[in-house]
Amino acid sequence: MAMSKPHYAVLAAAGLVFLVLYFGLPKTPPEWKMREQSRAIRGEQASAEQLVESAKARLTSEERAALVVLEQAVEAAPGEAERIERLKELSGWWYARGYRGVAGIVAEQVAEVAGTDSAWSIAGATYYQALQKETDARLRAYYAERSIRAFESAASLAPQHIEHRVNIALVYAENPPADNPMKAVQLLRELEQKYPQNASVYNALGRLALKTGQWERAIERLEKALELDPENPNTPCLLLKAYENAGQPDKAAALADKCR
Repeated sequence: MAMSKPHYAVLAAAGLVFLVLYFGLPKTPPEWKMREQSRAIRGEQASAEQLVESAKARLTSEERAALVVLEQAVEAAPGEAERIERLKELSGWWYARGYRGVAGIVAEQVAEVAGTDSAWSIAGATYYQALQKETDARLRAYYAERSIRAFESAASLAPQHIEHRVNIALVYAENPPADNPMKAVQLLRELEQKYPQNASVYNALGRLALKTGQWERAIERLEKALELDPENPNTPCLLLKAYENAGQPDKAAALADKCR
C-alpha cells in the first residue's frame, strides 16, 4: 500500500467491517505535540510522541531523510486543506512501512483538523488495525483506547451512521475489557434491538459468532446481513467461511465468485 491516497482509499472503502469512512475536532500543533498520557506501555506512561520517537529510531537513514521532507511539508502547509493532504501523505507513509500505530496517530491529527465523522472513523480503523497486529497487552490496550475514542468522536458527530457504534463494539471484541468481557455482544444486541434492519449490525454479530466457532449462529446472522445489503463486499466471504465450517460445501461454493 503506497503513500497516503491508497491508504485512505482502502480504509474508506472497507469500513471497519472492515474499515470505514473518513475524519473531526480542533487543530493540532505541528510535529508531534500530542502529549496526552495514556495507559502504561512497556513499563512507562506512553504518549503519542513517545511512540513516534520509538518508531523513528527504527528507520533507516534513507527513511529518516524522506520523513523529514514529509514533516516539513506538513509544517509549511499554507492552509487547512493543504495541511490535511500533507498529513494524509504522512499517515500513508507510516502505514506503508508497517507502523500502523503511528499512522493512526497522524490520522487522528487529520481528524482534529478536518472535523468530520469520516475522518475520525479512518483514525479509529487505523488504530484498530494496529491493535490486530499487536501482541503486547499494554500496547493493545493503548490502541484499543485510541480506536474507541476515535469511533466515539465519529458517532457523536454523525449519530445517524450506526456503523460507528458497530465499530466500537468490534474494538471491544478484539480487546475485551477485563471487567466486562461480553461488552461487545451487549453493545451489538442493543443496536440490533434499535436497528433491526441494519446490515452492519448483523455482519458484526456474524463475525463474533465466527470468532467463537458458533457456525450455525454465524450463518443465521450473515444470511440476514446479506439479505439486507446484498452489495456488501465483506459478507459473502464471511458467510462462505461459516458454510465451510458448518459442513455445507455446496453453499460455500456458490459464494466463491462473490468472495473473490
